[in-house]
Amino acid sequence: MIGIAATAIIIIAMSVLASIMVEGWASRDVALRARLVFLAVHDQVAASVGDKSGANLVPFFDRIAEDERVLALGFCSATGKLELATSALPASLKCGNLPLGVSDTQSKLSAAGRTLRVSIFPMVAGKVSGHLLVIHDLSFIEKRVRKARLYTTLALIGAAAGFALLTFSVVLALTRGWTRSMRSFIAEFRRGGPTPCAEQGAFPVSKEISALLTELRVERKFANGIHVEWSPQTLHQLLEDEMPGAQVLIVSNREPYIHNRVDGEVQLQIPASGLVSALEPVMRACGGTWIAHGSGSADQETVDGHDRIRVPPADPTYTLRRVWLSEEEQDGYYYGFANEGLWPLCHIAFVRPNFREQDWIHYKAVNERFADTVVQEATCDDPIVLVQDYHFALLPRMIRKRLPKATIITFWHIPWPNPETFSICPWREEIMDGLLGSSILGFHTQFHCNNFLEATDRFMESRIDRENSSVSLGGHETLIRPYPISIEGPPAALAAQAPVAECRAAVRRRFGLPDDVRIAVGVERFDYTKGILDRMLAVDDLLSRQPEWRGKFVLLQVAAPTRGKLDAYSALQTEAVRLAEEINARYEGCGCKPIQLVIRHHEPHQVFELFRAADMCVVSSLHDGMNLVAKEFVAARDDNAGVLILSSFAGASRELSEALIINPYDTHGMAEGFASALRMPPEEQGNRIRLMRDQIRQRNVYRWAAQMLLDAAWLRRREGIVVAAKN
Repeated sequence: MIGIAATAIIIIAMSVLASIMVEGWASRDVALRARLVFLAVHDQVAASVGDKSGANLVPFFDRIAEDERVLALGFCSATGKLELATSALPASLKCGNLPLGVSDTQSKLSAAGRTLRVSIFPMVAGKVSGHLLVIHDLSFIEKRVRKARLYTTLALIGAAAGFALLTFSVVLALTRGWTRSMRSFIAEFRRGGPTPCAEQGAFPVSKEISALLTELRVERKFANGIHVEWSPQTLHQLLEDEMPGAQVLIVSNREPYIHNRVDGEVQLQIPASGLVSALEPVMRACGGTWIAHGSGSADQETVDGHDRIRVPPADPTYTLRRVWLSEEEQDGYYYGFANEGLWPLCHIAFVRPNFREQDWIHYKAVNERFADTVVQEATCDDPIVLVQDYHFALLPRMIRKRLPKATIITFWHIPWPNPETFSICPWREEIMDGLLGSSILGFHTQFHCNNFLEATDRFMESRIDRENSSVSLGGHETLIRPYPISIEGPPAALAAQAPVAECRAAVRRRFGLPDDVRIAVGVERFDYTKGILDRMLAVDDLLSRQPEWRGKFVLLQVAAPTRGKLDAYSALQTEAVRLAEEINARYEGCGCKPIQLVIRHHEPHQVFELFRAADMCVVSSLHDGMNLVAKEFVAARDDNAGVLILSSFAGASRELSEALIINPYDTHGMAEGFASALRMPPEEQGNRIRLMRDQIRQRNVYRWAAQMLLDAAWLRRREGIVVAAKN
């Protein structure tokens, strides 16, 4: 009887605890969702109420109220009058009965047999003042609480019954001498594998609680039924709300601002890098410190005594901390292991990867140097550290050992190959162990996530949760997530651009092109993964098969020199020059050269001028993580004209499906893509470019960063709950 009473008490206590936990999580989720609604509608409400067109907001409110948890929205004027309301707003709800104050408030009330939560947000915008009301129906919380109680009770009853049965069986076996039968039972029990409880190290209900947590996490995504215009302000607000006071550190090989001494003067250069163009706006929004290799000839002259400099120069918002490397370290870590080994291995561009022991030693040493720098720059024991790219595969584990409480988000900017290909790397286990020191490991696409999980399954002794896409190694769990990277929206380089007609005229004058010549533009670094030679051959194919375009079509190929110390890169540049001359000579008498090859670095505003002047942009990557050039071209075309020709092997093709998708290995197929672009009617161009512009505007780089930070915030809260439970 005592045992039954004790079991009943435990069941009741655990049921109550589960109810409290679920109710608390759900309540915090509702509060967060209400604030997201407020952030999403604030500007539009202020503008509409300010110009007395507030009636137009009702359909807008109704669309937001279609969210399954949001019941109704309303707006109380400064005088306490309910001026705007959706149809589902309870009639009993009066502005005069609500606590309308100068700060956010939350109230509960009952209406029509339902429990409601009224979130009240004060609004002050110019002369407009009032309070936005966001009403949630809390009946779903009651359902979840009942479900949690049921699961908890059933699980504990099952556990008690199982324990009692096991005890009875053991006693029976001992008294009747059924030793052999008991051994068979135990052996069969063990062959069945560990129970969910043993696997998770938690009480039996943990699987159900985990499912509820996953559902809550999915529901709290910003894009669920609510459109948010992601900007530096909303990203900064997200940090303030979700992780107040958190320090943000970014680690990358390439720095966002380079100082070089040219002709005796220090000149500032912004490198041609997709990584820099994506992350720099995020750092301007978040603040913090960017740790990178100081590669400029005048970099050491421009830092303070702690190797730091505030940037951007015109309006400093964050700190750049430079790390110095010797030429020997640079040759081994960067040119050697990273770019002669990992780069061709991951891009599968049919260039043989080279792995040398001495390069690996330098790679490890440089990763250790950056780990020490992260610790030096950390002002707390739990910073948020964003580790960037294949140069720092070992860094997450090294940081984890030095700062165990840090939230480490690693983003792999290049593709992740299949396990067979990755097995070429002699230090594959060390690379993967380093990456699995991360809290979150991000890739551009789900395909790359799947490849990583398959490689982990093959090479690492770990536990993989494919349902939740996570890997547990050495007691630490790493989430594996796709985060398609994007660009600033709108790009800063677009702000000072001349109208499209003026850009087109300027570019034609610069390159001596007649007005009737159609321009295709290609912009990238001189890299063998970009398919530069392939697009030149496609131009030759187009002009040979369709001679009417001779003298009427030009490929303006801009390529910045890069990694000139490596034979594969210098050979590519030499071959590109030779091939361009050969093709131009073939059509010498047709008016203008069909291939204009410009080998130099272009600043962002110069690149955007080329985009605005072109009739089409060619992105023919043989294999690429994302290729942000495609998104930059689309963003540059605010005239809703132009055609994007995009390789199916670039990550951007998963998002920009309205582009003309081509296979860069199919020369004739790419030439046909050129012809289709040249003949595409303006109306079709506009329809395609508008859809892609909408996609980029909604899914800009701030949203990319927000997705990672939201997941990081969720992890930090979960870890806080676990620590609190242990204490």
